[in-house]
Amino acid sequence: MRNEELFKEKPVWSAILTLAIPSVLSILVMLLYNMADMFFVGLLHDNVQVAAVSVVGPIFSLVTAAATMVGVGGCAAIAKAAGAGEMDQAKTCASLCGWFCILFGSAAALFFIGFTDPLLHMLGATPEMMSHSAVYLRVLAVGVPFMLFGTGFASLLRAEGAVQIGFLGNLAGTALNLLLDPVLIFGLGMGVTGAAAATVLGNLLSTAIYLWYVFRRSSILTLHPRFASQNPQALLHIFALGLPNAVSGILSGLASTFSNRLLNPYGTEALAAMGAAGKVTMLITLVQMGVCMGVQPLMAYNYGAHNLSRLKEILQKVAALTVCLGAVSTVICCLARRGLIRVFLRDEIAAAMGEQMVVWLLLAGPLLGLYYLSSNFLQASGNAAAATLVSILRQGVILIPSLYVMSAWQGFTGIAVAHAVADALASVLALILCLRQFRRIATQNVSCVDGIRRVI
Repeated sequence: MRNEELFKEKPVWSAILTLAIPSVLSILVMLLYNMADMFFVGLLHDNVQVAAVSVVGPIFSLVTAAATMVGVGGCAAIAKAAGAGEMDQAKTCASLCGWFCILFGSAAALFFIGFTDPLLHMLGATPEMMSHSAVYLRVLAVGVPFMLFGTGFASLLRAEGAVQIGFLGNLAGTALNLLLDPVLIFGLGMGVTGAAAATVLGNLLSTAIYLWYVFRRSSILTLHPRFASQNPQALLHIFALGLPNAVSGILSGLASTFSNRLLNPYGTEALAAMGAAGKVTMLITLVQMGVCMGVQPLMAYNYGAHNLSRLKEILQKVAALTVCLGAVSTVICCLARRGLIRVFLRDEIAAAMGEQMVVWLLLAGPLLGLYYLSSNFLQASGNAAAATLVSILRQGVILIPSLYVMSAWQGFTGIAVAHAVADALASVLALILCLRQFRRIATQNVSCVDGIRRVI
């Protein structure tokens, strides 16, 4: 296995930073990628074309959720198998993930192209935006296999410690998208068609880089059908491990819908304020999430290798790192909230509301790292059910009732308070489940060792 020293012997702090820094950068670059089309189309000052891009968004959010589910689940499964020395099983998982992305992506592309109009009507496209939305969807559909493969394999690369390749692929794809967007949209006058084409070509470039690594450099990642055919049922296990990420993405969208509905009585200023405050707090969230996702294969490998002392050290140091990052960034964002909010808002009333909201949203900032660490550890150690549970608790069971209670109690700021309450409670519960899972693993390991000693 390439980079095996990174997982087994490299000092823990060094291993954490080696995996975490490129992971954080990749997530930030991916965010920039996702915002590019909306930004450049917005410069056309044509609300119909902007709306056309927005209305198609939910479809590709689901595609991204599927890719993330396969990528995160596959990463945990591959790293665990590699840690246990089961290289054929690791290759089986990699091959299954690759072929799922190719086949499911191709089927989804044909479906989107064949049922464009019904899908757009279902999503609420108005007659005036139908033509723009249809061409945007159809062009993007061509690139769905590349989108799935690129997003999925960017995560799988972490299982082999090839995080730099994942970052390079994301960066190259984003750079090409940003370069082509203005050329195609404005230079060639293609509008939303050009935006979609730029996105497809960016995904194609990222995919080409990952395929080069798979075929030329990787010792585990493979697309050979022989491995996929050995144990196709393993794909269900991969889905289960990655399910928390998919559930989180879907519930997050639903929670945003509830929040927006409750904010409607307070006017467009409140909606704009919440959107801006969310973008500010997203920076903290993405950094902590990136760190924890980056070290997930490190945890899975050492869990598979039964190296509990190293696993414990990883958990302790990542917990300290994410809490410190969360605390420092929370203080900075609170102190600089006026300037940060006004990056997104020019209206004084909306900006003032945003400043109030961002303070409440940031309250749970230091704890969120513990939530992401616990969730990723539960996935890495094979307890997908517990990881799914904490996702449901955070974005559904705790958040949605809190939104109604807090909004009735504190008005529009109560919406932000509800998010902070849900984040804090979910973080505490996730940490409890994480500690219980580690104790269970430690107990099983001790029992296994005692059994071997008795046999000897």
